[in-house]
Amino acid sequence: MSSLEKGLRSAVTERGLRVALIFALTAERLSVHYEHGQWLTAAQGATLVADWLGRSKRSLPLDERKHLSELSDQLARQVAGSVSREVGLHITHEMMEALDPNHQSDVGQTMMVECERMLDTPIEG
Repeated sequence: MSSLEKGLRSAVTERGLRVALIFALTAERLSVHYEHGQWLTAAQGATLVADWLGRSKRSLPLDERKHLSELSDQLARQVAGSVSREVGLHITHEMMEALDPNHQSDVGQTMMVECERMLDTPIEG
C-alpha cells in the first residue's frame, strides 16, 4: 500500500478525504511542474483522483473530482508563482513526504491548512 493510500484511508471524514485529495493533487501538480515544466489539466487531476479513490474502493462524482482538481491547480500555481524555484522544490518535497501519515512536517501541516481553506472558500461566479 502506498503512502498516499495510507493517507486516504486515514482521512476518516468526507471533508478530510477532500482536503487530503487537494493536498495530494497539489503535491503532484507541483512535482510535475518542477520536474517537467508542465501543468496537469483539470481532467488529468480528476482522473488521478478517480485512480487513487478506486484503490480504496471509494469514488466521487466527476464534477466533484474536477472541482478538487481545480482547487489544487489554483493552490499549486499560487505556490509556484510566489516563491523561488528552490523554495518551491523544497515545498514540493515536503508535501510528497507528508503524504505518508507517519511523516510530520511543518510545511506539510501549513499546506494542509491551506488546502482546508481552499475547500472552505465559496465558489465565486
